[in-house]
Amino acid sequence: MSTINKVPASAGAQWLLDGLATLRQAPLQLGALGALWALLMGFMLVLSQVPVFGTLLQAFFMLVGPVLWAGVLGAVLKVRAAQPIRAGDLFSGFRSGRIPDLIATLIPQVVLIAVMFFLVWALVGGPEELHRVQDTMNTLESQAAAGQTPSPELLQTVPVAGLFICFGAFILGMVLVALVNFVSVPDVLFGGRRGTQAMLNSLKAGLRNLPAVILFYVLLLVVAIPLILVVSLLGQAVSMVLGQFAGLFFINMLLMGAMLPLIAGCVSSAWRQMLGQASEQASAVPPPPSPPATFAA
Repeated sequence: MSTINKVPASAGAQWLLDGLATLRQAPLQLGALGALWALLMGFMLVLSQVPVFGTLLQAFFMLVGPVLWAGVLGAVLKVRAAQPIRAGDLFSGFRSGRIPDLIATLIPQVVLIAVMFFLVWALVGGPEELHRVQDTMNTLESQAAAGQTPSPELLQTVPVAGLFICFGAFILGMVLVALVNFVSVPDVLFGGRRGTQAMLNSLKAGLRNLPAVILFYVLLLVVAIPLILVVSLLGQAVSMVLGQFAGLFFINMLLMGAMLPLIAGCVSSAWRQMLGQASEQASAVPPPPSPPATFAA
């Protein structure tokens, strides 16, 4: 039976500090893993333009997302154990023997999409009705921009109540998905839990330590916003020289290279504190074998 520890609200700040400390130990090596993930995403987006094959490739990349995330978490664990990081560590989740349980952590997102689809269909309408509502909203925005009074007849045709209910349900669903998936992947990878048990543990731990989780996300946002602004400015400079696609690719590489290892370090720290796993036990987990290509540590 899993032990759910109660941590103080200040633990949320400690998780962020732990993530920053881990990133400082091996910034280039961990950043290279995030950049490699971004490179794979860019390659996938290019191939997604191909009919049928592109859709299948997008679905495949979505499925392997938790497995790649497990690879980043494993790399963070190796950094804390003063072990070298290799290029193949991003794909170490494929050699973990836990692929079905890792992919199972996508279930909450799939459920949320399905629920929102049926909720919008029931309260707002099908595709034709959605297009009509969108056209109506565009007309109302144009009237407001021109300084005109919005037409009462048009306002009455907008299903305001249904839209608000859908929006509220989406926000609530996103919060639940965030709690269910917060520490589910490390619980599968390091705690040896099944996917459903890991998600339940993550939800229980998140609800029991909600103040710490909220503080962590607020502080993470405080750190992320300046980083995004700086990277966006650099990306605009690259766009002016090499084109818009190169600028977007540059932004994605830098952001994922910085944020993915940072969040992985934070999440692994939160998992150890909330789910009663001692750091010594986590460090004792033998790392999966990796190919010889090595980033200099």
